[in-house]
Amino acid sequence: MIISREKSFATDELFELYDSVGWGGYTRDMAKLQRSLSNSHLVITARDDSGRLVGLARTISDDETICYLQDLLVHSEFQGRGIGRALLDHLTDRYSHCKFFFLSTEHESSPDGEKSHAFYRKMGLVPHHEQGMAALGLKIA
Repeated sequence: MIISREKSFATDELFELYDSVGWGGYTRDMAKLQRSLSNSHLVITARDDSGRLVGLARTISDDETICYLQDLLVHSEFQGRGIGRALLDHLTDRYSHCKFFFLSTEHESSPDGEKSHAFYRKMGLVPHHEQGMAALGLKIA
């Protein structure tokens, strides 16, 4: 497995990766997904030995105090092999100087949330309320 920084992707490989984890909201407008990746602070990928895109993580950050993990996904056929951990470890090392490293995800009671919350907790991330913090949001679209 090769982890590297990337900014441009073939549409079909992005579609396959995001679709494999059920993130259809992203794949409905592939041009928008491509722009989102281009506008991210950092995009890292995991590729297998044949070059197939099997994982991706992207951040939004001021690179001083805050890093927001926007996406972390591993192709459904490759989950459970340490790829998600490797991507997250790479990012936490890269942003170790920042005061906050955080993400928003579906509630743990959602179908995807139960699995993702267990993974994130195993990686050391904890909900805001367990850190004496609060997360607020406004859904505008």
